[in-house]
Amino acid sequence: MTESVVKTRREGAILEVTLDRPKANTIDLATSRLMGQTFKAFRDDPDLRVAIVRTAGEKFFSAGWDLKAAANGDAVDGDYGVGGFAGLQELRDLNKPVIAAVNGMAVGGGFELALSADLIYATAHSSFALPEIRAGTLADAATVKLPKRIPYHVAMDLLFTGRWMDVQEAQRWGLVNEILADEAALMNRVWEIARLLASGPPLVFAAIKEVAREAEAMSFQNAMNYITKRKFATVDALYDSEDNLEGFKAFAEKRNPVWKGR
Repeated sequence: MTESVVKTRREGAILEVTLDRPKANTIDLATSRLMGQTFKAFRDDPDLRVAIVRTAGEKFFSAGWDLKAAANGDAVDGDYGVGGFAGLQELRDLNKPVIAAVNGMAVGGGFELALSADLIYATAHSSFALPEIRAGTLADAATVKLPKRIPYHVAMDLLFTGRWMDVQEAQRWGLVNEILADEAALMNRVWEIARLLASGPPLVFAAIKEVAREAEAMSFQNAMNYITKRKFATVDALYDSEDNLEGFKAFAEKRNPVWKGR
């Protein structure tokens, strides 16, 4: 672990990133920039395949934007760093799986941090809220993302009222993949999933993420044309790769494939 508000632990191809900023794991500009540097390094390291994002403590996953820092001069439209708020929201070309381990309340920007991951696992006492409306401001990233993840009217209810959503409701709407009893069970499960993904074909994961991200704004026919014509860089790289051939050979030879990421 590094001695910082943003701690990292590496196991093989997996990077665990922990935000440890008592009491509520709020995020100021300096913390956001540090998180962005951490996730950029993860993105650019060919030996890393999966990231876990978690926070310290059990009460708050993250309360989001640090209002005390804002009162002391941190501008809401200041420099959040390379990945935007919390380092993940706007990090370009992050074509590797990211798992959020939510233990406690994910509020405002903390909720948005969880939404920036590809998979969300949470403890039974976790909850989610977007209270920005009560402060007369906009939950900007959530306003863009949430209506695309859950039914429109549910998203508008959360954004308009700032109400709390417990983890059972979050799972019902498909925001949470799995609910675990406590932090120990949560981290065991998250690491189990991370190891499974780390053993998988990294070029396929990259293609899945790019296609899912970019095709969101395309028609079905246009997106399919981009795939079949290999206009997505990750799809083109996949189809020309050793791994693509390795997958076919392993299937024919009835053995486990050995993925090299090239």
